[in-house]
Amino acid sequence: MLVALPIGLWIFSLVSDVIYVMKWGSSIWNDVAFYTMAGGIAGALLAAVPGFVDFLSMSKGTIRTIALWHMSINLTMVVLYGANLWLRTTTIPGARLPIALSLVGVILLGISGWLGGEMVYVHGIAVEPQSRILPEEAPQGRTTPRRVA
Repeated sequence: MLVALPIGLWIFSLVSDVIYVMKWGSSIWNDVAFYTMAGGIAGALLAAVPGFVDFLSMSKGTIRTIALWHMSINLTMVVLYGANLWLRTTTIPGARLPIALSLVGVILLGISGWLGGEMVYVHGIAVEPQSRILPEEAPQGRTTPRRVA
């Protein structure tokens, strides 16, 4: 749940920038972009704590390498969004550089999310093993468990 908060806030920050720059809304959208970005940074720092605990519990190998890349990209995003937030206090509303940094941040977010999905859905990190369904409990005609994810 902690992961979804910064993802949503950072994406909505970029959406708010687009609304403001395209003049689809008033200057409030510039403020919305700023505060959702700040909230995303706070949420990412909160999500980093259990993520780092999980990282420390991993043994060396492919999964830990993926986790190291995932963590590195996430920390890079926090620094990038921190710099972006600072830039927004020193530049005019709607300046191109902060918006470009937000776009880069969302691209990095996609890459990091793919790596996180790789760890969870391919390698089963932080997922309980699926229990076997006994034949007498299976729906009619099914004797093997059905994979849902």
